[in-house]
Amino acid sequence: MDKGVDTGRTVQVGNCEVYFNEFGTGPAVVLLHGGGPGATGLSNYSRNIDVLAKNFRVIVPDMPGYGRSSKWVDQSDPFGYLARVLGEFLDVLEVDSADLIGNSYGGAAALRLAMDRPEKVGRLILMGPGGVGSSRALPTQGLQELLNYYPGSGPSREKIIRFIREYLVYDGSTVPNDLIEERYRASIDPEVIAHPPLRRPSGLFALRTLVRMDFTRDSRLKKVEHPTLVVWGADDKVNRPSGGRALAEAMPNCDLYLIARTGHWAQWERADLFNALAIEFLKAER
Repeated sequence: MDKGVDTGRTVQVGNCEVYFNEFGTGPAVVLLHGGGPGATGLSNYSRNIDVLAKNFRVIVPDMPGYGRSSKWVDQSDPFGYLARVLGEFLDVLEVDSADLIGNSYGGAAALRLAMDRPEKVGRLILMGPGGVGSSRALPTQGLQELLNYYPGSGPSREKIIRFIREYLVYDGSTVPNDLIEERYRASIDPEVIAHPPLRRPSGLFALRTLVRMDFTRDSRLKKVEHPTLVVWGADDKVNRPSGGRALAEAMPNCDLYLIARTGHWAQWERADLFNALAIEFLKAER
């Protein structure tokens, strides 16, 4: 992937502008990035796009709230809003059905779309998805670091360095400085600061929002029959690896792959392994 060439474009999806890049040809595969500060589609999947594009039509959007897409997200039902925009985004592109690869925040959006509009989804690959048992236990330290990035003293290089190097990956020394600087610059966009996309639910309906965001409380989870591969880092400090077992036990066609010495960013930390798993799973006989 040539980072020096911007081939992306923006489409209007309802009241939301969605910016995306596209690579390769073949069956459509959509890559949905996580919700960490400064995240974008290209930066989250920089080690996967070229390999996947040799086999598929790879569509890489910036999720609502991030990158060059619109910054507003419905905080009363964030996963539902993301799923609605994602489904309508596929409608705009005239993609009848796509395989979805989602990390964390993006994994939650993918799973919610499979519940809300199952016909739009082929196969699912979920890496440490959010919303699995999230209302049944206190947030992890990593998730608290993420949620505290904008409140209080506001965003800073120190905060994003700590989050990425101590909580996002298993070995923080492997993350290059330029990637952190890119994420930091994106995280201080004035629009993002005004409308932080991932925040702690508050107000009168906070508990209702938390319950709505927890897939283990949704009876539809057991009815998601799409072939699903859950990939989870055994040392994930943001979303608990036990969520992988919960999904495998609830979903009728769900395989679980737990990766040792790996944190929350499995597709980046263990790119060769992840790419091989993804291609084999997505190319399996339908």
